Amino acid sequence: MARQNKMLAQALSTAKALSKKEVVKSGDLARGVRERLVHAGYLEEVMRGWYLLTTPTGKGTTSLWFSSFWTFIEQYLKDRFGSDYCLSPESSVEFHCGQTTSPRQLQALTKQPSNTVVQLLHDTSLVLTTDKNFPEEVEKLEGINVMPLAHAICRLSPGYFAQSSLSVEIAFKLISSASDLSRILLESGSVASANRIAGVFKKMGEAEKSEQIVKDMAAAGYTVVPTDPFAGEKLYLRDSPRLTSPYVGRITAMWKKMREDIVSAFPNPEEKIDKRNTLKIIEQLYKQDAYHSLSIEGYQVTEEMIAKIAAGTWNPDVEKQDSEQRNAMAAKGYLQAFGAVCNSVKNSLNGKDAAVVLEEDLQNWYRELFAPSIQAQLLKPAQLAGYRNSPVYIKGSLHVPLP
Repeated sequence: MARQNKMLAQALSTAKALSKKEVVKSGDLARGVRERLVHAGYLEEVMRGWYLLTTPTGKGTTSLWFSSFWTFIEQYLKDRFGSDYCLSPESSVEFHCGQTTSPRQLQALTKQPSNTVVQLLHDTSLVLTTDKNFPEEVEKLEGINVMPLAHAICRLSPGYFAQSSLSVEIAFKLISSASDLSRILLESGSVASANRIAGVFKKMGEAEKSEQIVKDMAAAGYTVVPTDPFAGEKLYLRDSPRLTSPYVGRITAMWKKMREDIVSAFPNPEEKIDKRNTLKIIEQLYKQDAYHSLSIEGYQVTEEMIAKIAAGTWNPDVEKQDSEQRNAMAAKGYLQAFGAVCNSVKNSLNGKDAAVVLEEDLQNWYRELFAPSIQAQLLKPAQLAGYRNSPVYIKGSLHVPLP
């Protein structure tokens, strides 16, 4: 058993060294290493020849796949096509615009023949299309080849404007000058695209840029008539200044979109608040709150886990117990944090300024949340200071946290 544990630990160390954010190509692993890890449940197949490095209990969970999605896309496309690929106009715009939801279907263009659909994990896929008009210029974002934003905008399909209106808004707010688009439109002679682009600028309250597109095209003999491609979709960034970060635009739009719904969900403030009843209602919500909060943990291979295997203290049964201990400590932490929040609410109800309470107590909530895990030596003491230094992935969600 000790020898088997040592061999498994060595196999994991090898795979960990060869992987990039839990993604590993089977061809990089010796057959014995690969078979040992597959049999032990530490490799999950994404597609033929590609795996995710995981744990027996983490295998099959969505959080690992969606947190590794773009790393896999980067490695797979580079391995298969080198630099002769780029994301489609629509996928390029989404990437430029900070869309953090992993797409169900990602589209990529290639120079060499492809025209196929690659089925991936959890009902996702990669559509590969040979493009005779492959863009002359591409750029890298987070290691992935994409079209420059202006080129991608000029090649967007008509239906995309209504389907992804927020991404279109953000994309246009990231463009510094209308001439960046005019130049490309004049080279391609695409009047239909110019009509839509001029229409977007006009719809977003940037009449000067819309007029510039029309005049630039007219100078070359093209007649451009601005058309609204949004098909009635509501816009949220019309009055916003030019964006320097797509995430600023996305958060601003989310606030404008959801604010009224959130406000309407709150009851009108009462002149006299029953403090005891208010706290009682909050305390009754603990189980529901804890249930949702505890559902956000994922699984990843760590150096500590490899060391446990080498020492013979890690196997599926032990791992299950460790997982249960982590869950128990997390539950205890949520209970302590919930109590700390209730105390803060009580202080606020007693007349203390809520903003001051938040500023003074927020760090205490965090300490209470993770103190049990520190005491159980599941986390390092230094992690009690500040806030989380890594993103949290929600199981079953396509969303990936902002970088």
